[in-house]
Amino acid sequence: MSAVLSIDRNAAQQPLKLNPNPQQKYWFDPVPPRTTVQAERRHRQERLAGAFRLFARFGFAQGLAGHITARDPELTDHFWVNPLGIHFSRIKVSDLLLVNSKGETVIGDRPLNKAAFAIHAAIHEHNPKIIAAAHTHSTYGKAWSTLGRKLDTLTQDSCVFHDDVALFDDFTGMVVDTSEGDRIAHALGDKKGAILKNHGILTAGPTVEAAAWWYIALDNACHTQLLAEAAGKPQPIDEATARHTHSQIGGPEGAIHSFDSLYEGLVEAEPELLL
Repeated sequence: MSAVLSIDRNAAQQPLKLNPNPQQKYWFDPVPPRTTVQAERRHRQERLAGAFRLFARFGFAQGLAGHITARDPELTDHFWVNPLGIHFSRIKVSDLLLVNSKGETVIGDRPLNKAAFAIHAAIHEHNPKIIAAAHTHSTYGKAWSTLGRKLDTLTQDSCVFHDDVALFDDFTGMVVDTSEGDRIAHALGDKKGAILKNHGILTAGPTVEAAAWWYIALDNACHTQLLAEAAGKPQPIDEATARHTHSQIGGPEGAIHSFDSLYEGLVEAEPELLL
């Protein structure tokens, strides 16, 4: 049986109630800071679990590959990460592992992806400003990585990454040795992303939300350039304009709110992720 909407005709005919003090408002109100380490930890865990499920929706889950990490706010040389073998679409907060700088799991009993430790431990150690990092074997990220070159700045959206993505062209096979993790971390430096030649893409940021959204956006930038080059000869944005646009949209605030716009609907549809 189809639902029938009930419309209050009288209410629809009422005059508009205008704001007596209209104002220009082009951005979000500041988010109150989380005042306890426990609240910050829970926030990171919930966004981390949500990021995995969003990645599944975007088609980024590929077998046992892929990992996102979040630095613990109290034990800052530890990070939270997904266990090996649970599909991104099913991960809950209670599934997350807490791993120390030696690769030892201190919370959780499922296996850890060895590549996740080799890559992410080095990234978190080398740059204390990085709270989260994301890497999966997404199709367009993998496809672009085989070209062994950086992306061009072709669109307004890709200006987010202008001069802000490194190229790591030293592929030696599956990353299980911490020395390769160190090389990736050095190549990444302070940039928000890296193209790992013949491997895929990686992003990092000052929040889980930023790292996750930038991964989604970087994969989209790879997809866009692959399409553009297949169609013809793309015309890049000039350096000055690209640099200026990066200064406007390249910060983490927009990434956080972009992630949140997806996260809110995800939690409404899949509240069990918070368990």
